[in-house]
Amino acid sequence: MNDSITKKDKEDWKNFISSNEKLKDKDKIFEKKYIEKTNIIDLHGFTLADANSEIENFINKSYKKGVNKLIVVTGKGLHSKNKNDPYVSSDLSILKYSVPHFIKNNENLMKKIIDIKDANINDGGSGAFYIYLKKVK
Repeated sequence: MNDSITKKDKEDWKNFISSNEKLKDKDKIFEKKYIEKTNIIDLHGFTLADANSEIENFINKSYKKGVNKLIVVTGKGLHSKNKNDPYVSSDLSILKYSVPHFIKNNENLMKKIIDIKDANINDGGSGAFYIYLKKVK
């Protein structure tokens, strides 16, 4: 490693010191301009009808309060007793599948939603999902 300062470096430094040029504050560049408001709901143990009713109320209340991210925990359906019933859909009877299906087919709710995505592992992984809400008009 070379410890000596080159003539060019010295010249550049003198020019910088004598000029009015300002350096950008790197901390301000990465400052969060968007404040995320998050609500969480856990639907473990709910029946399908109760879960759908609860999620509809939860989305509507959160939207009115200006919340922009919802975490919906449904569970993975591993303990669902619906798998033993031949007259019930094995997919749509489990909250993991039926709640997002209910939301996507509800026009009033979808008017308030930007996106629905799978949750990260620290928020429930495959047993949860995110709902991103629009701003209140």
